[in-house]
Amino acid sequence: MTTKNKPQAKAGTEPRARDADRSQKDILDAALSEFAAHGLGGARMDRIAERAGLNKRLIYYYFESKESLFLAVLERAYENIRSEERQLNLTREEPTEAIRRLIAFTWNYYLAHPEFLTLLNSENLHRARHLKQSKQILTMHSPLIQTLAGVLERGHQAGVFRAGVDPVQLYISIAGLSYFYLGNCHTLSTIFDRDLLGTRALVERLSHMTDLVLGYLVRD
Repeated sequence: MTTKNKPQAKAGTEPRARDADRSQKDILDAALSEFAAHGLGGARMDRIAERAGLNKRLIYYYFESKESLFLAVLERAYENIRSEERQLNLTREEPTEAIRRLIAFTWNYYLAHPEFLTLLNSENLHRARHLKQSKQILTMHSPLIQTLAGVLERGHQAGVFRAGVDPVQLYISIAGLSYFYLGNCHTLSTIFDRDLLGTRALVERLSHMTDLVLGYLVRD
């Protein structure tokens, strides 16, 4: 009985693929740091190449232009936060606890990733010109809104949450409460003469945001 040999991959194919993946990851990591530090306008491909330890021509080979690279960095940044949000398993939590977890996650993620806020600031200066070209940004965010809508419906059916809450508006409010505070912490600390990034202030802020959102959602 004879057996048919399986086709063999060309020698060096897998290592080359791994090298390509590693190179693109290094480029995206370097670009994230550069764009976060200098914005799209101030970022320089030479510095990105130097940070990545790669030839600048290789960056253009993979990403074609600085604008395309910026979009790739944005998409990756959004995918990272959406991926971590999925780990919260909000569908398995009691509705009030699910909202608490989402608020705390958003707050702590922004604290841990200030570069994410900087990227958003930069893209807003360009009126989302790059995100509008993305083929995946909408599908990235749809599951989050569907999950939040399910939490709100479960809360309403249980007689805990008010009816008619728009999950998009709610998420924007949750994100905005964290985003504005952290994005303006230096000016706010100065005009109110408070250290708004101190340990106590950060704990108080999370508690305040949670009370504010649940005060709106929970029925009397």
